[in-house]
Amino acid sequence: MLDVPIYGRIATIELFRPHNETQDFLFIATERYKFCVLQWDAEKSELITRAMGDVSDRIGRPTDNGQIGIIDPDCRLIGLHLYDGLFKVIPFDNKGQLKEAFNIRLEELQVLDIKFLHGCAKPTIVVLYQDNKDVRHVKTYEVALKDKDFVEGPWSQNNVDNGAGLLIPVPAPLGGVIIIGEEQIVYCNANSTFKAIPIKQISWQSIIRAYGRVDPDGSRYLLGDNTGILHLLVLTHERERVTGLKIEYLGETSIASSISYLDNGVVYVGSRFGDSQLVKLNLQADASGSFVEILERYVNLGPIVDFCVVDLDRQGQGQVVTCSGAFKDGSLRVVRNGIGINEQASVELQGIKGLWSLKSSINDPFDMYLVVSFISETRFLAMNMEDELEETEIEGFDAQTQTLFCQNAINDLLIQVTANSVRLVSCTSRELVNQWNAPAGFSVNVASANASQVLLATGGGHLVYLEIRDAKLVEVKHAQLEHEISCLDLNPIGENPQYSSLAAVGMWTDISVRIFSLPDLELIRKENLGGEIVPRSVLLCTLEGVSYLLCALGDGNLFSFLLNASTGELTDRKKVTLGTQPISLRTFSSKGTTHVFASSDRPTVIYSSNKKLLYSNVNLKEVNHMCPFNTAAFPDSLAIAKEGELSIGTIDDIQKLHIRTIPLNEQARRICHQEQSRTLAFCSFKYNQSVEESETHLIRLLDHQTFESLCVYPLDQYECGCSIISCSFADDSNVYYCVGTAYVIPEENEPTKGRILVFAVEDGSLQLIVEKETKGAVYSLNAFNGKLLAAINQKIQLYKWMSREDGSHELQSECGHHGHILALYTQTRGDFIVVGDLMKSISLLVYKHEESAIEERARDYNANWMTAVEMLDDEVYVGAENSYNLFTVRKNSDAATDDERARLEVVGEYHLGEFVNRFRHGSLVMRLPDSDIGQIPTVIFGTINGVIGIIASLPHDQYIFLEKLQSTLVKYIKGVGNLSHEQWRSFHNDKKTAEARNFLDGDLIESFLDLSRSKMEEVSKAMGVPVEELSKRVEELTRLH
Repeated sequence: MLDVPIYGRIATIELFRPHNETQDFLFIATERYKFCVLQWDAEKSELITRAMGDVSDRIGRPTDNGQIGIIDPDCRLIGLHLYDGLFKVIPFDNKGQLKEAFNIRLEELQVLDIKFLHGCAKPTIVVLYQDNKDVRHVKTYEVALKDKDFVEGPWSQNNVDNGAGLLIPVPAPLGGVIIIGEEQIVYCNANSTFKAIPIKQISWQSIIRAYGRVDPDGSRYLLGDNTGILHLLVLTHERERVTGLKIEYLGETSIASSISYLDNGVVYVGSRFGDSQLVKLNLQADASGSFVEILERYVNLGPIVDFCVVDLDRQGQGQVVTCSGAFKDGSLRVVRNGIGINEQASVELQGIKGLWSLKSSINDPFDMYLVVSFISETRFLAMNMEDELEETEIEGFDAQTQTLFCQNAINDLLIQVTANSVRLVSCTSRELVNQWNAPAGFSVNVASANASQVLLATGGGHLVYLEIRDAKLVEVKHAQLEHEISCLDLNPIGENPQYSSLAAVGMWTDISVRIFSLPDLELIRKENLGGEIVPRSVLLCTLEGVSYLLCALGDGNLFSFLLNASTGELTDRKKVTLGTQPISLRTFSSKGTTHVFASSDRPTVIYSSNKKLLYSNVNLKEVNHMCPFNTAAFPDSLAIAKEGELSIGTIDDIQKLHIRTIPLNEQARRICHQEQSRTLAFCSFKYNQSVEESETHLIRLLDHQTFESLCVYPLDQYECGCSIISCSFADDSNVYYCVGTAYVIPEENEPTKGRILVFAVEDGSLQLIVEKETKGAVYSLNAFNGKLLAAINQKIQLYKWMSREDGSHELQSECGHHGHILALYTQTRGDFIVVGDLMKSISLLVYKHEESAIEERARDYNANWMTAVEMLDDEVYVGAENSYNLFTVRKNSDAATDDERARLEVVGEYHLGEFVNRFRHGSLVMRLPDSDIGQIPTVIFGTINGVIGIIASLPHDQYIFLEKLQSTLVKYIKGVGNLSHEQWRSFHNDKKTAEARNFLDGDLIESFLDLSRSKMEEVSKAMGVPVEELSKRVEELTRLH
């Protein structure tokens, strides 16, 4: 339906419906204290901002337990708990408009949850809080709007369950509140009704995190716990009095963060720890005793704890393998860009000039023949009884010449166009029925046909139009154009799938594309393409109900136009670069939807999503020709002609990113790829349900192509894997996996002991070669000049690889560097080491060979709590910190004084709004060395929310141009809820807020391509740059990911 960016991190989101309104409104508050009220406009299909504002206070301590935003069920006010000891009220007036906000003092400082009670004459809140003795209580307050104060509420409940953390208000007429604890669930209300039920009967460690109301009267609730179990809580009641509580097991889902009961037993389970799901609750249990049936999954990559970039096909195109999900929903996800073709069969054939598929009759659901054209012959392949392709004959066709076009026609006929004739052949007898011959001295250069029409160009600009009438070819019209014709199309896009009233013609010399009406060949529209490159392929097509004219040139560029199917009018001209060689265009269908395949040196699928054309690269090197080939054995397949080969394959789902899930049922924490052994290794841990609070930590080895588990190496009790790399050492040609671990003993504040384990992969299993004890957690490992660099608690330690006399090896400590609080992240380049510290930002160390010592060269003196670091190049390093910001620092090697040289200068700052766990160099797209974009280095990052993003280091002049475009776009693209883009992207943490600098928001810049033509022209005018030029520069950017 709709996918819009919000310029903020959403803290609270609530639906409500003011009096006299026919639809719900959406209230959103962001973590930086902005709020807005949104309404959906069904006519325009867009969100309208009804109200907005800022609810921050000058002073106040932000709450530890997150913001709370609630709306009174009778729409009298919105309540917000943002700062300790304050409850902010935004009242509604009687017309449903918001009035000025005010604060009310709240005695309870440690608030865990607040909700509005239903069915109260005055707005009443119920507060769950913890006192200074760590005991939890529930209290109610009435909100006196006139006095702007609280009045003691009708009831309170002291000493509730020590693990209580969630309140569920029950609608009128029952009223009251359900308190969800760790030990028991309690219902209480103003009439001092008190009903309790122990949770023990569910499972000893079940903690309920999410709830969803089933019935409007609040007698049934769905509860989701931290192990992914869904329960049903029933309030038994007589008249309007609750008599008891019952809880029932329903089944297993993803670990729920939110539960929304939709209707008819269908429930949406939103999950932060795994895929979100749409499930159906059945009346009868299945064989395993579950009432839950999963209807759909919605992919969620979060939380991405670690990832590695793997180039399996060695094509320079990376795939990202992520450690995703948490607890039982832990998985590996393989993310790759572009559309894959899964090859089913292939045969060596040189010099293919064209491909067409034919059915045995026009109404047959499947294709029967594959026509393959060569420079001086045509061959016919067909599916035999064993579902194999074998060569066959179609007697009526001319096999001794090159075929220019083939098509199934009405009356069960087949059309073949060659240089000297058009032949009609019967599908059943395969014999020639009728023939049209080219006039003497002329031959057919290009041709196109559909089920009832044929359009030909014979040299000298002659255009000939034929129709099939009563199984005969009838020449209906002939036109003489002033230039040679380079390409034609008459694919039907109107009501009739067998007849087109428009023809598209591409021309030499004046480099134009023209639209003619049929049957009279009247010129309706001529569009000059400009430049000197001839159009090589034109296509009329309808995608998602919208008609387009696509026109591909000989240099890999493609024009797209919106086409009015009745008038032939062309609008909304756009140009994209797909490759560098001539393109040929064909339609094909996948899962019942039509798409376009562009064959060239960079094959591309053109598809429509939300009525917008999207381009996704196909993971094949070079494709010369393609045609759909849909047979019983290979449904929805494509026949593809590459250099020297014909292959048949099925196509992936048509989307930009493809995500493959490898469920683990355990949580992977660190991952690494080793090309030499064709394996992936990762550290993970598993919760054991039966034993109290027990975790098993292990290292698992997988095959890098099939992702089969090859071997498992268990770690000791309390020992967990903290880092893993693949490396080789000086004077040793073998490649090893090195794993850094820590012993996390419950009594210790910081680990005092860990190990470095060095493994070799032998016959698909991990052999321990060396183990080395350390005096702390090995947070990070790096290969460093043939040695091993480890970050152990607050120290950086360098080990060298030594051979013993008996041929075994050991790690020997060479030198180290102290002076960090916790050295969590290290990256190396040459002799330089960049360290990301828990609290002390980024520092730069250097290894001195002569003295074999590591010294600090420079540091950033800001107090950033780091979450990831990476070296963009020798001079500039990027860091992510725990307030969701990115920043870059530069080493001042040419500064005048020692003081300046010892300082890493902060050069870029940006609020990403995402918690980054890892940066890695690499790219998800194939880089063509001959394109400008191929030279731009990129770093990929992964975040807790499951976002994969890239940071591209742009050349200076391109940065200046795009910065101007971004500041222009901000004026024309208004954020949802009128939230400000500049404020959202400004660097912001507890210490300071500063405007973003030296970073650009690529998503905002690319949204230029989604603007309407008129908006694009406004932006172009403000920039003083033509629309075509702007589109081209932004299109180039999209190539980076």
